[in-house]
Amino acid sequence: MRIVRLPGIHHDSNVIVIVGTLGNIVIDSGTSWYQSLQLERIQGILQEDSTEVAAVDRILLTSRRFPCSGGASFLSEQLNQCPVHVHKEGQSSLETGDFFTTWANRFDSDMPALAAEVVNDKEVFPLGNGQVCAISLPGHCSDNMVYHIPEKNLVIAGLLIPRADRPTRWDMPTGCLPDIVNSLRTLRGLKPETIIPLQGPAIKGRKHVIDVITRHLEFFEACIDNDGAVPKSWLRPAQTALWLTPNPPWPLEEKEETN
Repeated sequence: MRIVRLPGIHHDSNVIVIVGTLGNIVIDSGTSWYQSLQLERIQGILQEDSTEVAAVDRILLTSRRFPCSGGASFLSEQLNQCPVHVHKEGQSSLETGDFFTTWANRFDSDMPALAAEVVNDKEVFPLGNGQVCAISLPGHCSDNMVYHIPEKNLVIAGLLIPRADRPTRWDMPTGCLPDIVNSLRTLRGLKPETIIPLQGPAIKGRKHVIDVITRHLEFFEACIDNDGAVPKSWLRPAQTALWLTPNPPWPLEEKEETN
């Protein structure tokens, strides 16, 4: 099994291409802004593993939010009408092209409508030499999914962990602070060695992964104790921000120990 992270461009989520012996899956699509480039990047990865561009079996979304889903309709059409899957809480938003609940309006964009299929909690997608396991972990929104690949001890976390250095927001439609705490505890229980967040580099190494999850978890637990308030020193999120910005900044990469 081969897993490739295509780094997010501007507001785009990371796009993940998973190449298996019995099929291929794309996780998240980015916005519609760079969808043609995303298609080229995906096809380029698949071309490396075949003399011809291999088929994509399905697109799995971690959320209906525009940075994750905006390019899904285009990619599905261009990749042989492969189905797009989203949690049932986000299905109607995608099928109606709702630019409010997807937050496309925050990006001054339309939301391309698409016929989405439901992905269920604990659903498994076998790929021959590995499998992708869907897990419902709400908090940022009710439709947030993460995808666990046990063979690689890897989790694609979506908006549960936007970046190692940026905690997710819950003050958005269907967001829930206690759900974030419960979801992070579940994530920690999976004991992943690698986490691919919504944006930014992968979080690698068991110690670094645990440190990042613990930092995020302790922050949200403190927010609950503080009646849902974030520290006063933190800036108000920008209109398009799906995360909070710590002040002082949290580390993005693991700090090297010095003697």
